[in-house]
Amino acid sequence: MAILLVISIVALVGIDQLIKFWAVDSLKPKGSIDFIRIGDTEIFDLTYLENDGAIFGSMSGQRWYLIGFTGLVIIAGFFLMFRLIKRSKLLNWAIALFLAGGIGNLIDRIRLGYVVDMFDCRLFDFAIFNFADICVTVAFALMLIYAFFIDPKIEKSKKAAKTDEKAAENE
Repeated sequence: MAILLVISIVALVGIDQLIKFWAVDSLKPKGSIDFIRIGDTEIFDLTYLENDGAIFGSMSGQRWYLIGFTGLVIIAGFFLMFRLIKRSKLLNWAIALFLAGGIGNLIDRIRLGYVVDMFDCRLFDFAIFNFADICVTVAFALMLIYAFFIDPKIEKSKKAAKTDEKAAENE
């Protein structure tokens, strides 16, 4: 399972970087491309953006802090993934997606000094984002599902098993 997770992380980071290379090469000169439009309503565009901050442009200009913090979180994420490898497949995939997104954006920060964003949801007033951000968002959703629906069942079965052990010892 660990090898599959690592291969998946590498593949997702590769996809992220390929999309970003395309954005820098093809999208940057144009600035923006209408992608999905219904009549006069813009739904989704591809818009080149250099984000030197974090989520929603916060912490702008804090490159080295963001590199250091992201690096530490990635190290902790790998430690957590390998420590919890037998706990839950869903949790493992969530951590792998989180790591892929973090690594993808970390590569940008180190290589370029900013993160390349390009997905622009015009239907809602939303920040421009990238594939790595999608990985992190899906990871967060999976972690919430795990925390609220799966982990309580695991804990409940552990308590039931302990109760059964105590009952067996008392007989």
